[in-house]
Amino acid sequence: MNPTERFSTRVENYVKYRPHYPQAIVELLQAECGLNRDSVVADIGSGTGISTELFLKSGCSVFGIEPNREMREAGEKLLCNYPKFKSLEGTAEATGLENRSADFITAGQAFHWFNREKARAEFKRILKLNGWVVLIWNDRQTDSTPFLKSYEELLLAHGTDYRAVNHKQIDEKILEPFFAPNKFRKAVFKNEQRFDFEGLKGRLLSSSYVPDGGTKLEDMLKALREIYDVHQQGEKVVFEYDTTVFFGQFDK
Repeated sequence: MNPTERFSTRVENYVKYRPHYPQAIVELLQAECGLNRDSVVADIGSGTGISTELFLKSGCSVFGIEPNREMREAGEKLLCNYPKFKSLEGTAEATGLENRSADFITAGQAFHWFNREKARAEFKRILKLNGWVVLIWNDRQTDSTPFLKSYEELLLAHGTDYRAVNHKQIDEKILEPFFAPNKFRKAVFKNEQRFDFEGLKGRLLSSSYVPDGGTKLEDMLKALREIYDVHQQGEKVVFEYDTTVFFGQFDK
């Protein structure tokens, strides 16, 4: 499936059940990269606006660049009361922004969908001199608890193409040529979500590698219920994340 179309039927669950990002990211970028209220941020693959809102709340002006109509419209609805937000239909490879127009380029839970070579060229075009590229993922832990081990096994057994699209394929070795010849830095913050069964189901259904329907989805949801019943405590299960931030510059 075209990456820009994968989430069209997932929007409602994505809005409700995907994790947000820690405020510590903003504090990191303020301290290390000079992020401030005058900064212009281009949030690439902005989706429903989760990462965009993080920077709007800090006072930045933010362009939300999103190719998927359903996701983009959800973001526009969420962020309509922020006067410094502008929504644009575009991609990482063709944002539609002017040359040297952004102080920061951010991508929350999106970089692994990009054509890295073409995105790099586009980022260099729109980024101001001495601007920063910031790549963010909420990296779900897969083996830190028995529940998370079972959930990972569920995705491997029932997901349509989970192995192929898992963002964990993006690591430091892949990012080295993207930022080359410069180095990049990495920071990690703790994050979590707590779900009852309906929340856990919604979190699963927000993922693009879950079957759209039929017996495959029924089997997956049955297995999810069994996992929940075994591991719930006080009718809750916990998703633990490492929120990973890679940040660097093309210019020195």
